[in-house]
Amino acid sequence: MENNRRNFLKSVAGLSTLAASAVPGISSAAKSKAGPVAQVKDIRLSKNKGYVRLVFDLDGIADHSIFALHAPERVVLDIKKANMQHGMVDRVQANSLIKSIRSGERNGDDLRVVFDLSKGVTPRSFLLAPSGQSGHRLVIDLHDNKKTSTVKSTNKRDVIIAIDAGHGGRDPGATGRAGTHEKLVTLQIAKRLEKQINQQRGMKAILVRKNDRYMRLRDRIAKARDNHADMMISLHADSYPDPRARGSSIYALSVDGASSETARMLADKENAADQLFGDVNLAVEDQMVKEVLFDLSLTGTIESSLDIGGEILNQIKTVNRVHKKQVQQAGFAVLKAPNIPSILIETAFLSNPREEKNLRSATHQQKVAKAITRGVGKYFARKAPPGTWLASSECDYAVCSEDSIATIANQHNVNETDLRARNALYADNLLAGQVIKIPVS
Repeated sequence: MENNRRNFLKSVAGLSTLAASAVPGISSAAKSKAGPVAQVKDIRLSKNKGYVRLVFDLDGIADHSIFALHAPERVVLDIKKANMQHGMVDRVQANSLIKSIRSGERNGDDLRVVFDLSKGVTPRSFLLAPSGQSGHRLVIDLHDNKKTSTVKSTNKRDVIIAIDAGHGGRDPGATGRAGTHEKLVTLQIAKRLEKQINQQRGMKAILVRKNDRYMRLRDRIAKARDNHADMMISLHADSYPDPRARGSSIYALSVDGASSETARMLADKENAADQLFGDVNLAVEDQMVKEVLFDLSLTGTIESSLDIGGEILNQIKTVNRVHKKQVQQAGFAVLKAPNIPSILIETAFLSNPREEKNLRSATHQQKVAKAITRGVGKYFARKAPPGTWLASSECDYAVCSEDSIATIANQHNVNETDLRARNALYADNLLAGQVIKIPVS
C-alpha cells in the first residue's frame, strides 16, 4: 500500500513537470496570484459515438488547460484557482476508455485532474456560460484517435426541386387592380426561390420557365421529369371577385373521383379538365389553376405532397395570412406516372389591393421565397431520397442541455452551415434530448 502511494505521488509530480514544459505560459516555479477560487460542484460523463464527454459543473469562471501524454496514455486537465471535494472523481465510473481518474493540488491553488486511458485520444475543451438552471460548465471531449475520420462518399447527389412559375407569355393569368400580372410575380418569386434553395447544401433548384413565355402544362411536367425532380412546386397568385379575399393556400392531390373512364378520356383530349371537374367544387376560380392541379396529379405522390405542403404552410403563415389553414385536396384522377410529389402554392390574392402591393414588393417576395425554402428543407431533413447528401449522416447525436449548434459542429469537425442544412436548423434553439444528424463531409 505504501509503495502504491509513493508511485502515485511520483506520477503526479512527474506530470506536473511535463505539464509545465508542454503548456505555454505555465512555469513550475510560478505561483498563482491570490483571488477567487472556483469550486467543482459535480462531474458528469456521457458516452457518444467516437468520443466521451465529461462536464465539470463550476460555481464560477475558471481558466484551464488540457493536454495529452503517452506511454502510458493520459490526459491532464489543469483548472486554475479551483478546488474539488475529495473523492468526487470516484463518482465517474470506469469504462472502456477511462481506466481511472486522479486529482490533486498543483501550484498551491490550482486543481489538476489526470485521466488514465486505455488508448490514445484527442482532447478538446470549451467553457459554457450559465443558461437556464445550469451554471458555469467546463466541457471535456475525449475523441478516439482510431475513429475513422476519412470523408465519406462524395458521390451523394443533391435533391432536385422543380419550380414552376405559373402562366407566362400570351397567358398572363390573373391581373390585379394596379395592373399586376400573375405571370410576372410568379416568375419573380420563382427566381428568388431558386436562389434561396441553391444556397442550401444538398438541394438544387431548376426553373421550369426562366422567362416570360408560354408553356403547355404537359411540357412543364416533362421538364421536371427530364431533370429527375424529387419535388415540384407550382407558384400562382389567386384571384376572386370579392377584393376582401386574402391569404395564401396550398393544394395537394386526392384520389377521390378517379376512374378508368376518366383516364381514357384524358388520353384522347389533353385539356379535358373542364369536362372532368364540371361537378366538382375545387374552391378555385382560375381555370389554369384547375388544369395545373389536374396535371400535377399525373406525377403526384399524395402522402408526400401533403407532408411537403404542411411543412411549407407552417412557414408561409409566418410571413402572410393563410386563406386555408390546412393543405387542401381536390378530387383528381391519379394516373400511372413517375412519382414526383407536387404542390401548388397560391401565394396571395392579386384581387386584394393590399396583397397585390405585397406581391409587387421585392422584400415580400424574398420573405415568401425564404419561407418556402425553410419548409422544403424541413421536409427533406426527414425524408430525403436515398443516395442524396441530405439522406446521409455520419451518426446521430443526442443534444445535451449545454450544447449549441456551434459547439456540436466543433465537436464533430463539421461545417456549422452543413449541420444546419442537414437538420433544417433555421433557429439557434436546441432542446435537450433532441436527436440531430451529423452530416457527412
